[in-house]
Amino acid sequence: MTDAAAPAFQGYGTKNYRAYVLGALLVVYTFNFIDRVVVGIIQEPIKQEFGLSDFQLGLLGGPAFAVLYTLLGIPVARFAERHNRMTILAVCLGIWSAMTAACGFAVNYATLFAARVGVSIGEAGCTPPANSVISDYFPSDRRASALSIYALGIPIGSMIAAVGGGWIATEVGWREAFIWLGVPGLLLAIIVKLTVKEPPRSAPKGDTPSFFAALGALTKKATFWHVAFGSALASFVGYGVGQYLTSFMIRTHGFSLFEGATLVGVVLGLCAAIGTFTSGFLADRIAKRHPNALAWLPALGFAVATPFYILAFVLPNIWLAMPALMIGAVTHYFYLGPMYAVTQGVVAARMRATAVAVLLFIVNLIGYGMGPPVIGALSDFLANGQLAAAGLSTELCAARSGDAQCAAGVEAGLRYAMMIGVLGYLWAGLHFLISARTLRRDWVA
Repeated sequence: MTDAAAPAFQGYGTKNYRAYVLGALLVVYTFNFIDRVVVGIIQEPIKQEFGLSDFQLGLLGGPAFAVLYTLLGIPVARFAERHNRMTILAVCLGIWSAMTAACGFAVNYATLFAARVGVSIGEAGCTPPANSVISDYFPSDRRASALSIYALGIPIGSMIAAVGGGWIATEVGWREAFIWLGVPGLLLAIIVKLTVKEPPRSAPKGDTPSFFAALGALTKKATFWHVAFGSALASFVGYGVGQYLTSFMIRTHGFSLFEGATLVGVVLGLCAAIGTFTSGFLADRIAKRHPNALAWLPALGFAVATPFYILAFVLPNIWLAMPALMIGAVTHYFYLGPMYAVTQGVVAARMRATAVAVLLFIVNLIGYGMGPPVIGALSDFLANGQLAAAGLSTELCAARSGDAQCAAGVEAGLRYAMMIGVLGYLWAGLHFLISARTLRRDWVA
């Protein structure tokens, strides 16, 4: 039988077991994001206890996590191309869960920073092997939907971190929030290892290309690079602005930590989940008629989200602003499912984990590594400008706790920084639009 006549891959295992595997990986990715973003949810009490600036908070949310997470992603992916992916995933889940709990024992900024680095080391072993496993369980015409369901771990994890972390930090303390959210991941690691089978590879083991061969193949895929840079810019805005949303609710609208975190986590988290799933669901179903849907759906989402986010940050009443924030949260997440589906679709089976690792290297180095500290630094800069106009400074305000003029300057700086930051979504959308020109030519899955 020739390759042209070979039957299409229908998926590995029974339909019910595939659903269980996808559900288990979704839970893992949910824990991944709980432990990743909780620092941004509870950063206001950390800021007060350690006397930190917004820039220092940005370093905790960005480079402390992103640098090793980014650098280790590729070697972990290469290891996953040749070895048991579920074992790698389970071990890494145990590591990042333990280090999240360790954040609760930090005695100063330096030790908290070090524990965050430890979280990043474990989390580097999550998405590349998980994406590769999903692609070996599901046929290509269901892959965008499956990967979008997996990507729901981002909004669901963020929502749980917001509600759970916000409540624990308010009722007990921010240290306990890290401990209580980190420890359950150790049990999950054992369950995943014992119940999720390693699927057969789509290609024989001997066909695994070297890293440089895989990278060489990617260099010829213009679609991949535009999607990667577009996703990196979206990540820059998403992580950078997203880390300060709870702080925005507290500083601008006067919410408590728990109230602000709950509003951000539940309402915006649900909207983000809707957007994440919808993008993959729509892409799978309209791709046959509109093959470039994986490119223009994300661009459309960014074009809609940007003006609504800006409107939400301008409106003085949070209940007027919430509908605009909700629309922005739904539409800006249109890129997540297509981002992974395109990356999986433009390379051969044995290159998938490596392709995802290269994608995440770019996305996290630019997005996660730079987004939070840049938005934090911009917030500090703009706040200092506001304070200087009133004859104040950050040094004077540090000694005048509760001063209304100081609070107004800090609030305005953060709000303006977030408004400037969301303009990056338009740039991200442009890259996705450009990728439509080469998507059909580069597609191999």
